[in-house]
Amino acid sequence: MKKVVIGMSGGVDSSVSAYLLKEQGYEVIGITLNQHLEENSKDIEDTKKVCDKLGIIHEVVNIRKDFENIVIKYFLEGYNSGKTPSPCIICDDEIKFKILFDIADKYNAEYVATGHYTSVEYSEVFSKYLLKSVHSIIKDQSYMLYRLSPDKLERLIFPLKDYSKQEIREIALKIDLEVHDKKDSQGVCFAKEGYKEFLKENLKDEIVRGNYIDKDGNILGEHEGYQLYTIGQRRGLGINLSKPVFITEIKAQTNDIVLGEFSELFIDKVELINSKFSVEYEKLENLELLARPRFSSTGFYGKLIKDKNKIYFKYNEENAHNAKG
Repeated sequence: MKKVVIGMSGGVDSSVSAYLLKEQGYEVIGITLNQHLEENSKDIEDTKKVCDKLGIIHEVVNIRKDFENIVIKYFLEGYNSGKTPSPCIICDDEIKFKILFDIADKYNAEYVATGHYTSVEYSEVFSKYLLKSVHSIIKDQSYMLYRLSPDKLERLIFPLKDYSKQEIREIALKIDLEVHDKKDSQGVCFAKEGYKEFLKENLKDEIVRGNYIDKDGNILGEHEGYQLYTIGQRRGLGINLSKPVFITEIKAQTNDIVLGEFSELFIDKVELINSKFSVEYEKLENLELLARPRFSSTGFYGKLIKDKNKIYFKYNEENAHNAKG
């Protein structure tokens, strides 16, 4: 019997994933990575109940120190520099999957699994294992795992790849799991009160009020501190103008936020920073590729280009007006 280590968060997705793996004949080992202060949170209790019901091993691993030093530090530094960070991607790459694979090796387990909505397939074209988007763009989570190397992908199993969220809840109800109607987690896991409140608490000495300006530098009003906003934002600006406006630029050095019309968000080229390629750049630069500007986007076609040692994604001309940064 082949072994699989699965990351379990206490939610319905990972719980049903563990059930599906056991039904498929695997010896399943459930691992909860605890990044919170509580040693016995509701999520941990829920996971223990699920594992007891399924008759599988369950371990809790404390990752609080690494989580604070890597993920939260990255999160705070991102907003403090005027950018919008994506902490889950960094956490999955640098902490969660690293630990899950270490535990799998300890148990001599061939595979690692999670409840992500994505899949892995071997590409004959590129001769390696690659992530593949699932059918529902709303639930697809392949973008969260793009930093995982092909050698890790080869050992990964994603049991939910062919299921919808509703089907997963129906399975959980059918096998009498208490988490069948548990709400999906919202926002960032370490900021239960919302990311703004978290930033105010942790960057309180650095957040000061500043000016909203237009592209010509004219002052339009006052904001609470540039760290509390993100490019593309329209709601929650606390300013009333004669027309809808969006944040088009955040100037961290001067504490100014530039407001403009929706059309001023349109771009046709994006620089790739801290990028990670599963396939060599040289094999991709002449191919037409699909890029998703945000997780809910269906994507727009374009090509990779190099300019002065920088790599960009250049949208096709006909899609350029749709490419919101």
